Amino acid sequence: MANATDLTPEERARKRVEEFTGLMWHIASFVIINGFLWAIDLFQGGGPDWAFWVTIGWGIGVGFHIAAYLLDDNGGQSRRYQRYLEEERAADERNRMDF
Repeated sequence: MANATDLTPEERARKRVEEFTGLMWHIASFVIINGFLWAIDLFQGGGPDWAFWVTIGWGIGVGFHIAAYLLDDNGGQSRRYQRYLEEERAADERNRMDF
């Protein structure tokens, strides 16, 4: 797999959009299907029995998917680094203009 630095800006943007779309589909399916499962479990009577365990297990998977998206191949660190670098450069520029 190519490093983020080997990709063009368009390819990196497309990759980020695909990752975000995948995450949103995962979250949407989690909410819809678990809502349906909870409804079945509650309508069977006796309160929640098994839907809780499905939600916990799948929720752990969604949590890892979110973490992977946020930490994506150092992309999160790279973006954070760029943001901090821009802030520091802007601060340096402001300090130079004060003199």
